[in-house]
Amino acid sequence: MLSSSLIAHLKLLFRLWWQPAAAMGEILDRGSLLFASLAAIGTGFLLQAGPLRLPFSFYTPLLVLAVVYAPGVLLLSVLIARLGALGTVFQRDYSPLLTCAAMAWSAAQLPLVLAVWTAPVEVFRILAGLLGLYFAVLMFFAVRTVFGTGNGAAAAIVCLSWIPLAAAAFLAGPLSFVFRLLASPFFLFFVFYYLRSEFSGLGQGLRSRQNFHRMLEASTLNPHDGEAQYQLGLIHQQRRQYTEAIRRFQSAVAIDPTETDAHFQLGRIAYEQGRFNDALADFQNVLQQDEKHSLSEIHREVGATCLALGRPEDARRELEVYTDRRAYDPEGLFHYGQALERLGNPAGAREMYLRAVEAARTAPRYRRRFIARWSRLAQKQARKLASL
Repeated sequence: MLSSSLIAHLKLLFRLWWQPAAAMGEILDRGSLLFASLAAIGTGFLLQAGPLRLPFSFYTPLLVLAVVYAPGVLLLSVLIARLGALGTVFQRDYSPLLTCAAMAWSAAQLPLVLAVWTAPVEVFRILAGLLGLYFAVLMFFAVRTVFGTGNGAAAAIVCLSWIPLAAAAFLAGPLSFVFRLLASPFFLFFVFYYLRSEFSGLGQGLRSRQNFHRMLEASTLNPHDGEAQYQLGLIHQQRRQYTEAIRRFQSAVAIDPTETDAHFQLGRIAYEQGRFNDALADFQNVLQQDEKHSLSEIHREVGATCLALGRPEDARRELEVYTDRRAYDPEGLFHYGQALERLGNPAGAREMYLRAVEAARTAPRYRRRFIARWSRLAQKQARKLASL
């Protein structure tokens, strides 16, 4: 009889077909790198057992994922999303990314296992190409979930992830020798006997995430612990799983109505989803509890929401307070410029736009990726007003 753990992992694998975003989150919370690796090897073995002669060994897909694809995606993510130092990101995210990638590969290849026995060669090739695209779609959700990137950055990373694969294809000869060496019994024994502690460290990133998540889940059993619900909400928000994030934040507020941070995050999600009246209601709760919340950013959020609701005078009032306290925040300056522009003050608006551009230009390097958008928008609006 199959163990409950194996059944749970198989359900995660199949869930990728109809709920890829939710499944990737579950893989991070409860998945296993060992199962994902065995699934990739198993699908490769079943493909090799078919009547078609495939130009790779059954273990090659997993080795390509582990040695070429996952490190390549990590490097692209660091360069595009600017996640931090490559060494730190590799130690933290390599095993979660490889687990998600191996599960995605296995889910995408399962239909081929049937096709290799039943479909003509031409149909098999077409299906293989389509499933390759499906693997890219699953990797979009994996990148977004593991790194917490936006949709645009995740799409760019996946679209460019062919580059490390193309480099591997160019070096196919040397790499095939390396792969045969890696798969040899002697090398596997050497790794297990001498390097098992180093290789076990590669899985620490996934284990750390899962242990932290389990600790928070256990804390939620306490009906008076709103902080645990809030922290779980932040995890799901970072993964862009907004339905679950909203549920957790609402639970935190139900436990403790003065959980200001949860109100703030509910407002930010509502704003991002275009529910501006809901966002304003949550932000007003924050203002009532702490009008300097998040270094006064609550005034910026209220101002931006009022702009979205077509209330420029209310927006101007809130953003004036914010820019007096935070005079070098490009986002706040840009929104203030928008409010002034809509109130018929183009000179004041252009001044705010130029201040936003200057604030972004002089910001610390680590902040520039977060504020580059507001600098671009401010430059565009400043040029538009200068041409009038």
